[in-house]
Amino acid sequence: MCGIAGWIDYNQDLRGKDNIIDKMSNTLIRRGPDAGGVYVKENVCLIHRRLVVIDPENGAQPMIAQKGNTKYILVYNGELYNTSELRSELVTLGYSFVGHSDTEVLLKAFVQWGEACLEKLNGIYAFAVWNDSEKKLFLARDRMGVKPLFFYPYKGGIVFGSEIKTLLANPLIKSVIDEDGLKQIFLLGPGRAGGSGVIKGIYELKPAEYAVFDKSGLRVHTYWHLKAYEHEDNLKTSIEKTRFLITDAVKRQLVSDVPLCCFLSGGLDSSIISKIAAEEYAAEHRGALHTYSVDYTDNQKYFTKNLFQPSSDNKYINRMVEAIGSKHHEVILDNSSLASSLDDAVLARDLPGMADVDSSLLLFCKEVKKDFTVAVSGECADEVFGGYPWYHNKDILFEDSFPWSRSLEIRKSILKKGLLNDGEEYVRQLYMDTINHTDTLPKDRDIDIRMRQMFMLNINWFMQTLLDRKDRMSMYNGLEVRVPFCDHRIVEYAYNMPWEIKSLNGREKGIVREAMRGILPEEITERKKSPYPKTHNPVYFELVSQRVRTIRKDKSSVVSELINWDTIEDIIENPSKLTSPWYGQLMTAPQILAYIIQVDIWFKNYNISIV
Repeated sequence: MCGIAGWIDYNQDLRGKDNIIDKMSNTLIRRGPDAGGVYVKENVCLIHRRLVVIDPENGAQPMIAQKGNTKYILVYNGELYNTSELRSELVTLGYSFVGHSDTEVLLKAFVQWGEACLEKLNGIYAFAVWNDSEKKLFLARDRMGVKPLFFYPYKGGIVFGSEIKTLLANPLIKSVIDEDGLKQIFLLGPGRAGGSGVIKGIYELKPAEYAVFDKSGLRVHTYWHLKAYEHEDNLKTSIEKTRFLITDAVKRQLVSDVPLCCFLSGGLDSSIISKIAAEEYAAEHRGALHTYSVDYTDNQKYFTKNLFQPSSDNKYINRMVEAIGSKHHEVILDNSSLASSLDDAVLARDLPGMADVDSSLLLFCKEVKKDFTVAVSGECADEVFGGYPWYHNKDILFEDSFPWSRSLEIRKSILKKGLLNDGEEYVRQLYMDTINHTDTLPKDRDIDIRMRQMFMLNINWFMQTLLDRKDRMSMYNGLEVRVPFCDHRIVEYAYNMPWEIKSLNGREKGIVREAMRGILPEEITERKKSPYPKTHNPVYFELVSQRVRTIRKDKSSVVSELINWDTIEDIIENPSKLTSPWYGQLMTAPQILAYIIQVDIWFKNYNISIV
């Protein structure tokens, strides 16, 4: 895992731009603390920062390959999980390899097949290849969007990078947002529209897109999308295939030349991964698997169950540790650090995020990084296999809105009147764009169509927010986190699975529970879905309340001029009045206040101006 960046400009010599190039590279040091490299010629600069995971000696970048008279230069962030198969195929075609890195395999795959190599890749990636003969840049991003890639095109040039801050290190790009940016921050945030970097002129390559840039301009293409087809497997086969796909994805993602651990919450998804990993470690004599969980000071004292969070994790974690014999580490976060790390979480994400849901993960990853470089996590199973409550509550399921943010009332009420007048239309159009691009079959029933639509809404929106969170908070600490449930083979299979099979026995992720029955302890397969833990301590609420009130008094704060402070005071005084979360399952009153804090941090630290 790494950070990449680049700058192409056909109208100026970049060899004299060392100062700018160094600044861009320095923004990526946290993503790639182990090594760095730069390739510079007259009109091209490629930058790489490396987190060493596989083949320390032979995986250095930028990496160069020659075929005939053409030179190809690669910078790459990610992991390929079918490296051995690709290498074998390339060897039969006459290629030889210096080392065993996936970087070398990816580069030679591109040399052999060009853009068609994307059809062969199983992994998470964002990469750039410069064709030195044709003076042409190729950019690509993985199918699920696990790895980020932002770009800023302009006449005769393009700047790209793994993070927004990398682009802003180039003086060509200004920290400016327009009305669309404000709408994304206040009406969609912490989500954002696909392909948008929020800051004016900055875009993100969408999942499963590639782009070509040369003297004739920029062309963006989609190389993969979910297609509807008939699910022909019976129930028994569906269970067996689900078990195989999940198991195979996890096993593939355990390859590493550096220490690897698993996140373990005691929920179904992380327990599956930890169980498979522990068995592999035992079979390969790799010693005990290390697992990690997170909780908060005095959280058991203040925890109260609700629809979205029906149980705490501790007894389930202990049951899994007992079952798999892992060496477990519990990270306890204090509420003061949680509040103060809201700043670092913004710097990590380059945008306001999921408040303490972000900062807690950042602090958690910081602790894990002390002993490990790679972790494996259970993200995305809920989006893929229908784990969220909004898949199962018919009152929510058929509402014509984003299910994790069903009403804009609280969002509009925190803004001064007249600031964003057409918010409903703006959000609805984005919602409809997703609905209208959902592939269905003529024979699909209403429930089938709606479940496909929900699938696409979750994959394209909610999951992207969570993947962004996972990548930024982990890579800010130089920790690589892998997400096996994002394997595109699993996603394709689940998309076409009938709802009565997917929700087998009337349960969320019912097919997954049945596939793992007898493999996991029964308490785990039967446990009701419970999300990532958040703090319930009133100390945290008091801390963010005080900080929000400080923003109100800050005459230099742009945010203080945008907010309806009567609404904020009402939230502080009457937090229980909020009947539905701001976003998802976890962002309620404390997180709304923390989100306002993060917006203020972002405006100040990134010198954001509004046009």
